[in-house]
Parts: sequence; structure tokens; C-alpha cells
Amino acid sequence: MNIGVVTFPGSNCDADARYASEITGNTVHALWHKDTSLPASLDVIILPGGFSYGDYLRTGAIARFSPIMEEVIRFANGGGYVFGICNGFQILCESGLLPGALIRNENLSFVCKDVHLRIERHDSPFTNAAATGDVIRIPIAHGEGRFTAPADMLAAIEDNGQVLYRYCNAEGAITAEANPNGSLNNIAGIVNAAGNVMGLMPHPERACEPLLGSADGLHVFHSLARQCNAMVA
Repeated sequence: MNIGVVTFPGSNCDADARYASEITGNTVHALWHKDTSLPASLDVIILPGGFSYGDYLRTGAIARFSPIMEEVIRFANGGGYVFGICNGFQILCESGLLPGALIRNENLSFVCKDVHLRIERHDSPFTNAAATGDVIRIPIAHGEGRFTAPADMLAAIEDNGQVLYRYCNAEGAITAEANPNGSLNNIAGIVNAAGNVMGLMPHPERACEPLLGSADGLHVFHSLARQCNAMVA
């Protein structure tokens, strides 16, 4: 599988995303925010975490206008798989590739810690290597990770089964105490209606080695590889 990882000015998780992609057996292509074309062989594009353009104006608001994003949008609209992590999730929302928005954490503080997530669906390109109801532990690091959407949009997201991950406790219960940022319905990660674009606030690329405390994040990369391999077979 060929994965392209975009670097914006201010990205700080692009190397981690490339590493997680490489150790799961994929070919990685470094993409730059000023690129105006994509390698023809790409199967997946990752928008990594960080603080693109210093998060000035609004998180993801400037990165959305980078030249590379025209290609990312075209790639996604053509059915290509796009995965936004943390700041990448914010950029996808700003670009209109995902519904809703990420706003300031409810406690108005930057939060950096491990959290538990419950996988809500296993039948997606991003979660097929896991099982519905699995609880994983991966880190968060954000100040503006609170998912919000108008009531009608939120209802459509829920009704369409677009929520892939929710914040939970270690036993898998969805509780207010397990919600680190005040996200509506404890939402941590969603897909678009077509199912090929995902945004996830926590960082799976930072949980890819047991030495680091968890390898739970690798399921996303294995899932994408399984999906792409199945399409080729």
C-alpha cells in the first residue's frame, strides 16, 4: 500500500505518521503543502497532527487553502482514502470533507494524556482489523478537540453510523468523566457519508510500539492495508 503523508508548516506528527505507516509494511511518500500533484500510486493520504500555520485564525483554517489540499479534496472525492489525525481532523472539517467542527476544549486547557476509545464499527476501511466494542488506549494532545455540530447534522452523523470512535472508560462505558474535551456524544472520530474519509482527534501513530506503552493505534494502519489489498485482489 502507498501512503502519502502531508507536511504543513507547523506539522509535528508527520514523522510519526510516516514511521507508523512504514512499520506496517507500507511504502511512504512525503508530500509538501505546496505540492500541486500527487503520486499516481497513492492509496491513502494522511494529514498529520501539529499546529499547521501556527493555528492562526482558527485551527486548520489556513491549511485548508494550501495547494496540496486541492489535490487531497480531488483524491477524496474520487474515492481515495484520507485520514486526518488531530490537526488533520480539523483541516478536513475546514475543507468540508467531514461534517462538524473542532472547537476549544470545554475546560479551556490543552490536554495531553492517554485516553480510552471504544470502536463503534468494525465494518469500515479504518477499523476492519478491530472488532466492534473493542476498547483501545491511545494518547491525545490538543487544545481544540471538542467535536461539535448543529443538532440536525449531529443526528444525521449518528443515524448514518458515521461515528467510529467514542471516548470511554477502561471498561468501555461512555461517560461524561471519560470525555476529555466536552465533545458532543463523546465523539472522538468520524467518517464522511461515503466512508472513505476519517478524522480522529487522538493519535494512533503515537501508540504503535509496546515500548511506548501501547501499540493499539496500529489497527488503523492494518485496517487500511487490508482494505486496499482486498480491492486489488
